[in-house]
Amino acid sequence: MTESILAGLWAGYALAIPVGALAVLLVNLAARTSFRVGASGALGVATADGSYAALALLGGAAVAHAVRPVAGPLRWVAALVLVAMAVRIAVTALRSRGAPEAPGARHRGLGAPWRAYLGFLGLTLLNPWTIIYFSALVLGRQAGVGGDAGVLGGIAYVAAVTTASASWQLLLAAGGTVLGRALTGPRGRMVTAVVSSVVITALAVGLLLLPA
Repeated sequence: MTESILAGLWAGYALAIPVGALAVLLVNLAARTSFRVGASGALGVATADGSYAALALLGGAAVAHAVRPVAGPLRWVAALVLVAMAVRIAVTALRSRGAPEAPGARHRGLGAPWRAYLGFLGLTLLNPWTIIYFSALVLGRQAGVGGDAGVLGGIAYVAAVTTASASWQLLLAAGGTVLGRALTGPRGRMVTAVVSSVVITALAVGLLLLPA
């Protein structure tokens, strides 16, 4: 059981910590709205990671093999969605520069907790390499010597993956909230929105440059 928990924590943090477009989007969302909204998005990411870890345990190589043919198209869809969101963030910020934030503006788009949760859940599920990653790790553990087996070991592994992902994403949301409080003026909102839009676009384009 302990080995499964440690393996799940390692796998979850190894997947979550590298900065990607979703991480930047999450920080920007928390900065523009609130920790509650950012935390909802963080839990959406963690739910997707835990779901893919569970699928990898259930299907292993078969699931990874089935996903590979559609990995390219899904990667394009994910990149296009991220670019569209980056453009929307930048355009909205530029249009409202110098003006106070309109009432209810924070609740548009992903600005409500349930929208943030579903949005980040869907964007994370669009990344097919997540399940391929977990499938490779699961197969490696199964081929190793002394690995935990059985239902309890699998449950512990998935729970540890979800916990690791959630804890890191919540840390990003908290950081975004602090950033938002430090830059509450119109100019601060515009600068952070434009910078994050550029970074999100660059990271989304980077998805398309990964080898197939």
